[in-house]
This record gives sequence, C-alpha cells and structure tokens, in this order.
Amino acid sequence: MRFRNSSLVIEFILEGLTEWPDLQLPLFFLFLVMYIITVLGNLGLITLIGLNSHLHTPMYFFLFNLSLIDFCYSSVFTPKMLMNFILKKNVISYRGCMTQLYFYCFFVISECYVLMSMAYDRYVAICNPLLYNYTMSPKVCSYLMFGSYLMAFSGAMAHTGCMLRLTFCDENTINHYFCDILPVMQLSCTSTYVNELEVLIVVGINIIVPSVTIFISYGFILSSIFRISSTEGRSKAFRTCSSHIIAVSLFFGSGAFMYLKPSSAGSMDEGKISSVFYTNVVPMLNPLIYSLRNKDVKVALRKTLSRRKS
Repeated sequence: MRFRNSSLVIEFILEGLTEWPDLQLPLFFLFLVMYIITVLGNLGLITLIGLNSHLHTPMYFFLFNLSLIDFCYSSVFTPKMLMNFILKKNVISYRGCMTQLYFYCFFVISECYVLMSMAYDRYVAICNPLLYNYTMSPKVCSYLMFGSYLMAFSGAMAHTGCMLRLTFCDENTINHYFCDILPVMQLSCTSTYVNELEVLIVVGINIIVPSVTIFISYGFILSSIFRISSTEGRSKAFRTCSSHIIAVSLFFGSGAFMYLKPSSAGSMDEGKISSVFYTNVVPMLNPLIYSLRNKDVKVALRKTLSRRKS
C-alpha cells in the first residue's frame, strides 16, 4: 500500500473521548478494566476451543474466529485510547493513522460477516437440525469465513485507498480517540465527495446485508421457538436468542448511527460516544453472551483446569 507524500500533515493529534480533566483518570481505569476483560475473555475462549476437541464444531469454529477478531480489533485502537486519558497531547503519525484506519476497517467488517455466519449457523441448527451436518459442513464453514475476510479486505482497501487520495493541509486535530473514517475525512482541505459516496455505499452494504440476514435468521428461529411445546425449553431458547439479538443490535445500531447519517461537529461528538459500544462494549460482551453462559464451554473449562492440576 503506497502512502501519499503530497500530504502536508505528517502527524495527527487525537482529541480523545472527552476534554473534561476530572473524567480523565476515572475513564482511564474504566476502559483499562474493559480492555483487560476483553483480552482475557477472548484469549481464554480461543484457548478453550483450541484445546478441547468436543468444541471443534461449526458453532465454535465461528466463535473462535469472532474471539480472534475481537481481540485484534480492540487492540488496534484501545492502547491509543488509553494514552489519550493520561497524555496532554496524543500524537499519531500520518502513516500510523492510515494503518490504524485500515486494520480497524478490516476487523470491524469481518466481525459483521462472522456475526451473520453465526446467525445462519443457529438458524440451520434450530430450524433444520436433520440437515445440520450436511449444510454446515467444514467446507461450507471455511467458505463462509473466507467470504467474511474477503469482504473485510475489499472494504478496508476501499476505505483506506479513498482516504489516501485526500490532502491534509493545516488542521490535524482528529475529533475522536482513534483514526476513524469520518473524523479524519473532515480534516481534508480537498473535496471529499468521492469519499462520502464510497462510505455510504461500502458501509451501507456491510451494515445492511449482514444485519438484515441476521434478523431474518432470528425471525425464523423465534418462530421455531414459539412452536416448542415445553415452556422451560421455550424460555431457555428465548433467553439465549434475546441476548444474541441485544449484542447484534448494539453493534450494528451504533455503527449505523455513526456512519449512515449526515456528519457535522455535533453529530460527530454524538457518534464518538456511540462508537464506544461497537469498539469497546461489544468485544467485551461477546465472550460472555456467546460462550460463558454455555454449558459446553463450562465443561471444557473444568476439564482444562483439571488437566492442569493433574
């Protein structure tokens, strides 16, 4: 990837989440704890799935990839975010900013399609259980993951390539805690019409297609749940689906709020707050929602701990 030398700005200043001095230290510890939980939860899940053969199923294959993405995704921007709370001026180079933007786009888009694949997997498991092993074969799962990463690669290249065509003159303070697309684009001293069109198309596709697929899948799942005769079984299945839907709604809803509306200084401040949900909250909650409430994962954890003791 070539970086433009025509840009007059060689570094950016990240403004951070808030300028209020009294909030800097409490927010530092809050997001540090959230990051530690995110790292431990996702790395723990990756380790459990890798060490326990009974978790080598399509559902846990997708969970493995989701945890890997969440770990990498949160590590792209959280260290810089934490520095904003303790440094007076948090500087990032032009190259570093474009690199951060690329990897952020790659991981966030891949998460969209992994969540979509997981919803499809649950749809097949609940609505067509007899065809599950055939429909969700290892080959199909590999194709779904390859497609997820391919869409992420193409989307990240489109976003970063369009950003590299812009020139940045004097203004270099980014109204955000990392190099996000819209806050960086606002600093350009050249026309951003092509970039705005590209963001609307690429983000629209990567939010609308997975979210519609997910909610259609869960619509069929809920329809099947309501046909379960056992009240206990129905309530258990509904609790599991509702927590998944809440996590997906937080991720896609906050992303849509940030990108699929006109940008302005006021809306950028609101978007900065909403971005906390899809950048920090959802990666932390995913291990809890998708796995730690799961009996198979608890059994795998006990087995792994007992092996280490013996």
